[in-house]
Amino acid sequence: MASADVTLVFLDPEFPRGRVVDAGAPQLFVTDLGPARGDGIFETLLAVDGQPRKLSAHLSRLATSAEAMDLEIPGREAWAEAVDHAIAEHGETFGAQERSRLAVRLVATRGNEAVHAPAENAKAGLQPTCWVQVTPSSLPSKADAKPIKVLLLDRGYDSGAAARAPWLLLGAKTLSYAVNMAALRHAKKNGADDVIFTTSDGRLLEGPTSTVLLARVAEDGTKTLYTPERKTGILPGTTQSAIFELAEQAGWKLGYGPLESDALFTADAVWLASSVRLVAQVETVDGTAIGQDPELAARLTDELWDFAERIS
Repeated sequence: MASADVTLVFLDPEFPRGRVVDAGAPQLFVTDLGPARGDGIFETLLAVDGQPRKLSAHLSRLATSAEAMDLEIPGREAWAEAVDHAIAEHGETFGAQERSRLAVRLVATRGNEAVHAPAENAKAGLQPTCWVQVTPSSLPSKADAKPIKVLLLDRGYDSGAAARAPWLLLGAKTLSYAVNMAALRHAKKNGADDVIFTTSDGRLLEGPTSTVLLARVAEDGTKTLYTPERKTGILPGTTQSAIFELAEQAGWKLGYGPLESDALFTADAVWLASSVRLVAQVETVDGTAIGQDPELAARLTDELWDFAERIS
């Protein structure tokens, strides 16, 4: 994507709404610990017609990630102002059509290693580098969505690792995404579209950029929507949480694991949910078809899409 399609706003105490910079010019030092070591956090959300979706949930998750990393970042109001400023700036620069569907990324790094930190920021050790990035995005729809093929991959730790080793940052959304990207490349090389990670003892986790949802329908028609339990170290899904709330209002039962990998093959439907892609129905896992009733799976997917499209 050309730099002309990107709007960047850096959080800066001297600029209450954030400082707009030229996205086509260098903005980070090579000694910044974000690009140098992946030492930072981020969130990505969707904005539709100038309005960010689930901003409060994303800001809460950003704060949780920062706390896990002992990283001092600006408060919620500063981030919200910068997001609004970046979206407005993008619309003014590129027009309403380019503003209708936007991907908004919030990034905070540990800061520039070559610069001495101010004394009051002793917890983080450095002055963080923080910015909001806005780019055009295509909002998916039910009409465009296609079922996907997924592989199960071992994430390399057991289900007790998150509690036993908090320094692994398993529940934080960090910039260290090399493993996730490697997993997606592995899927593509093997004829699949995406990945669902598992623990080494067989518990379901999440996708590299998504949350796992699965549904079962009882003989009496009761519908239950499940997601893996969070204490295994998965990232709390903002889209999953919003869908669960709407599903419960619509009469669905809810379940939060623990789930073994076999649960995928006994489900009536399985999906991967994320803030930008919304809902992707899983067609096969390791080459095995999901669900015994395609018509039922299609109806459940339609209902889940209705929930996803209502999220604001």
